[in-house]
Amino acid sequence: MAGKYDDLTPAQLVELLEKRDRTKKLGLVWERDEIEADQAVDANFVTCRIVPDLSDKPAPWDNLVIEGDNFDALRWLRMTHAGRVKCIYIDPPYNTGNKDWVYNDRYMNRENRFRQSTWLEFLYRRLTLARDLLAEDGVLLISINDDQRAYLELMADEAMPGMRIGSFTWQTRAGTKGDGPYFSQDNEYVIAYGKPTFRFGGSLADQEKYSNPDNDPRGPWTSVALQTNKTRIERENSYFPVQNPRTKHWHPCNPNRVWPFLLRGMKGARGATFEDMFENDLILFSKEGESQKFETREELIEAIQSGLAHPYLKVDLPDLDFWIGKEIGLGTVRKKQFLSDLKEAKKPTSSFIRKLNEPDEDEDRIFVRSGMTGEGTREISRIFGHPAFNYAKPVSLIRELVRQSTGPDDLVLDFFAGSATTAQAVMELNAEDGGRRRFIMVSSTEASEDEPDKNICRDVSAERVRRLNASKDPRYADFAAAFAYLRTYEIAFEDLDYDLTPADAWVALEAMHDLPLTPYDPARPWTLHEGDHVALVLVDSFDNSLLDWLRGRDRQNLFVYAWAPGQIAQHLDGTDVDIRPVRDTLVKRFQN
Repeated sequence: MAGKYDDLTPAQLVELLEKRDRTKKLGLVWERDEIEADQAVDANFVTCRIVPDLSDKPAPWDNLVIEGDNFDALRWLRMTHAGRVKCIYIDPPYNTGNKDWVYNDRYMNRENRFRQSTWLEFLYRRLTLARDLLAEDGVLLISINDDQRAYLELMADEAMPGMRIGSFTWQTRAGTKGDGPYFSQDNEYVIAYGKPTFRFGGSLADQEKYSNPDNDPRGPWTSVALQTNKTRIERENSYFPVQNPRTKHWHPCNPNRVWPFLLRGMKGARGATFEDMFENDLILFSKEGESQKFETREELIEAIQSGLAHPYLKVDLPDLDFWIGKEIGLGTVRKKQFLSDLKEAKKPTSSFIRKLNEPDEDEDRIFVRSGMTGEGTREISRIFGHPAFNYAKPVSLIRELVRQSTGPDDLVLDFFAGSATTAQAVMELNAEDGGRRRFIMVSSTEASEDEPDKNICRDVSAERVRRLNASKDPRYADFAAAFAYLRTYEIAFEDLDYDLTPADAWVALEAMHDLPLTPYDPARPWTLHEGDHVALVLVDSFDNSLLDWLRGRDRQNLFVYAWAPGQIAQHLDGTDVDIRPVRDTLVKRFQN
């Protein structure tokens, strides 16, 4: 079947491609080689190896610190943790052009007109990998300054289409004089991208205001106003009086916030009418039984002007004459709201981050609270005894973002870990609420020609967690986070049969099955890890003890891996065991 381009000459095809390249599109365009980018993801295989001497506390290790290029680490994590991370927080380099991060040595040049594109492509490749790690209710949070925010958001829209939630604004310092236009840039931002079912924690409804004084079988309830945010001018058909069927008193409608219901028989009535709600014992009348009555228009107007009439009655209302001679019910019309009907948090999370001691002035929102940049600097100095890392974010900022984004058993990732503030934030939350949140911190060495022995991951990221684990400071008394220290290695696919070790495979398989990591014992023919809900076996060479162990075992959630499954299977004749090939399984997941 002929294609639509088959009749075009080479010159016409070139012209068509050039026209496509010239065509503007809505959004951000940056210089990138899509073919090269796609090839880079699967250019080789990445493995992670445990460094026992740099790991902390005895195994099993629930938390990970990974040393290496975060592009490699993310490729490995996509193989092992896809769809399992609840919250990713990153504080990436801000593309200042200064040598404030290791990749400047290879990528950044202030005079390079492609500098922005290089930075965008650098982050784009990492965000597309990170996207695949998020759980279906997961969120990715990115810190950024005002200079790069617009570029980053547009690029992130490309990397994570349809996932944009919005952004937080937080105050980084108390205030400085602004250069040039005298504009003090005291704020930074945290932009948020979430999967379909993600919700920030908000604030739970105040259950103390729910009670059941009338023993309603539907349970505890509270009284809420029956009003909308529309005026009688905006929604004319929703402005009318209602009558209490019990007292026959008439109740006026608020002309500035009309009813959210209609009456039976009214044109356009859908859903529950006033009569429906009354019959279902949902309607409440505050001050029921109390009323006032005016026999003449003059008497009514005088009462309105003196403030003695019902506050919803105004002199300029078109239905003023209706109220003459009527028993006007005092109070307002309200509705029962049942605690059991609340499906969401009562107060949503605000996009403005407030200072730690700033008072609450808004009862309708819950605020993330954070210290300023100086808090991060002081915390680093307190833990290390000196400023071991520059520009660390305040722990309070990340702690409260993680609090709003996770539950007590969730997994948190930071692949620009730096000083591992995110790890401390997770430790603080767990100490506070008894949670079992886990973290994965990824950091490079940041070694350069000038500093070949520099290792930020080893000496700052991991060291911070080590010091917190061992600290005698009462502020860190309940902190505990055992971690495995991993180092990334690249292996050419054609060399996997020789260079991928059983220890490499064991780390990957444990991580794939959501098991804490344990050291691999090369002296054993097969290695076992039995978790609460899964049993994992890696067979290096067949041994009869494996048959003894398998007899009578429940096959559900039992996973057996072997380098040569066929050879092992012949020894297991008559046993219904699913044996999976190690190499093919890992490569398939890595390239998925």
